[in-house]
Amino acid sequence: MKAEILPKSRYKEYEAFVMSHPAGGFTQSVHWAEVKNNWDFEVVAVLDDGGAIVGGASILIQKIPFIGTSFLYAPRGPVCDLHDRAVMEELKKGVDLLARRRRAHVFKMDPDVLISDEDFIRLTQQMGFTQIAGNEGFETIQARFNYRLYLQGRGEEELFANLTQKTRYNVRVALKRGVEIRVAGPEALDEFVRIMRVTGERDGFNVRPKAYFERFLSALGEHARLYMGYYEGQAVCGAIATNYAGKTCYVYGASDNAYRNVMPNYLIQWEMIRWAVETGCTVYDFQGVSGNIADESDHLYGLYRFKKGFNGQLDELAGEFDYIYRPFAYQFVDTAIDAKEKLAAWKRRRASRGAEKARKQKPEAEKGEEKQE
Repeated sequence: MKAEILPKSRYKEYEAFVMSHPAGGFTQSVHWAEVKNNWDFEVVAVLDDGGAIVGGASILIQKIPFIGTSFLYAPRGPVCDLHDRAVMEELKKGVDLLARRRRAHVFKMDPDVLISDEDFIRLTQQMGFTQIAGNEGFETIQARFNYRLYLQGRGEEELFANLTQKTRYNVRVALKRGVEIRVAGPEALDEFVRIMRVTGERDGFNVRPKAYFERFLSALGEHARLYMGYYEGQAVCGAIATNYAGKTCYVYGASDNAYRNVMPNYLIQWEMIRWAVETGCTVYDFQGVSGNIADESDHLYGLYRFKKGFNGQLDELAGEFDYIYRPFAYQFVDTAIDAKEKLAAWKRRRASRGAEKARKQKPEAEKGEEKQE
């Protein structure tokens, strides 16, 4: 068994490995680098004695200006048996080689591992990694608390019956009122981005440009879909989901301020769940929610309440694992990023609370139905 930086001529083989592996995910696809086109990209793979791939990591590489180092990041990687010490240690040797070539100050990974997985956490500690987590769940690059609906081979009828009564009602409201959900092409991105901007202003987050979503859909091809919701011919909501390695993930969502009372967001989620069922996925991942689910005053509590209505479960992940090569550079970059992110988070919270205050000050007749988040 040996590790190597995989040549591009074997990327097709590696892509097949990731798609078929239980630990695979769309951010470990070799095509994810086409989405993140402002990063460099390499694949580190572990090969068995016959040359077959038994583990690996798709690694994004960001050069750090001024200090001349690089940041290595395997989003939701690596892809292997995460409890196989031999594979993990060999993979680390390959990452070390890449780190030397790229003058990296750190390698970061954030595999889909639960916080309760003490064996994996112990293994990473023994290998010299530092675990990073946070109570709120958004202190890390990827959300640390994910709400998921495990399908367990159930069909649509059983899954629909499993929804909470309120969510079933709201899906039926959308159907009764004539909301139409369509799988759309790139031609619908202008409307999607428009609604995303409305959502961003309402909830206090920055919106990516249209070009990013174009790359997303183009790079992932049949593994990504843009869903759009229409009411009386008007686009009122949208979502981008991925279907990859047996998992369907709700990645981006947008909802207009108009016609929220006809419940389009509930129906669009249900249609994406149906896609997961049709393709034999094991899980529908609603992705991130706040870790402060006991605090109903938290500005993100409504998002959790909405997702909870589909009657899945909250998974707390273990967080990030950093292997530090250059401590001084690591501390310098980490401090700068932390300060920037705290300022951005404060601005988002301020904008979100301002929007919430404005909504509460509207006359009751303008609010519409308040069942949906």
